[in-house]
Amino acid sequence: MVTALPVRVEAVTGRLDPDPGPPVTRRSRRLGAAKESLTAWAFLTPTLVVVALFTVVPVIAALAFSFTDVGLRDLRDPLGVDVVGFDNFAAVLAAPDFQRSVLNTALFVVIGVPATMACGLALAILLNTGIRRLRPVFRAAIYLPVIANIVAASIIWKYALSLDGPINEALSSIGLAGPNWLGDPAWGVTSVMLLTVWRNVGTAMVLFLAGLQAIPEEVYEAAAIDGAGAWRRIVHMTLPLLRPTTLLVSVLITVMYMNIFEEPYLLTGGGPLGSTRSISLWVYQQFGFGNIAASMAGSFVLILLVAVVSVVQFRILRPKH
Repeated sequence: MVTALPVRVEAVTGRLDPDPGPPVTRRSRRLGAAKESLTAWAFLTPTLVVVALFTVVPVIAALAFSFTDVGLRDLRDPLGVDVVGFDNFAAVLAAPDFQRSVLNTALFVVIGVPATMACGLALAILLNTGIRRLRPVFRAAIYLPVIANIVAASIIWKYALSLDGPINEALSSIGLAGPNWLGDPAWGVTSVMLLTVWRNVGTAMVLFLAGLQAIPEEVYEAAAIDGAGAWRRIVHMTLPLLRPTTLLVSVLITVMYMNIFEEPYLLTGGGPLGSTRSISLWVYQQFGFGNIAASMAGSFVLILLVAVVSVVQFRILRPKH
């Protein structure tokens, strides 16, 4: 037996429409929104708990202990430490080895960020317009160092840059004396820079390539009709239109270089003579030496420096309306 659906007869048109049912009230809308909110929080809660336990709580604890004299002797009784205020921060800022690590990190940023961004932009332009065949292969090959195991990569680089490694052998074959890449302070910085740029250029390339592909082709076609050459199109069109992407790449790459740790740690160990010791590596070494309070204070100094540099970059490179 078939039950007919309730219908509503339109007096004017004679059209039969299904019954729309009871009207949606404000209370039912609030209940629906509450159910959606509860569902969203149910999915978010496990992630929030993990982030709180392994990120938020340790950061707050580290900030609190940075104002104390906590050391290895206090690990059994961390609440029995004495509060020393800003003495740890003053001692860290006055330490010559920390000042040297700040200068080293600044050198990495000043040299590495422009080099990485320039190489990434050049490769992105080349992949976007110059290379037509096997473009995905070249793109994957350039991005491969980003996802490569840094420990394995550093071992290969350390062997290649050794005194009797293949690089010095290649130089000697053409009559040039190979430098002490890992034993001389100046060449140690160069070695770390080469490894770091090689590792991070793929990130800059992918981001710049995404920005280039978002620029309409009609813009370049109109410029070509007006007689603009390739260089003028890059300078007067590509770079201004890539300003938001440039800001993103600049901030990300700068943060990477300010937090540089794996490359100097694995390649030179911070040497020779502390010439490649970064702030992150200094914090790690101080923690290993048992200077826990100093390492925590140094880490928050690094966070403050990263925040200040990021704000300055946003002020300078943000799009102008």
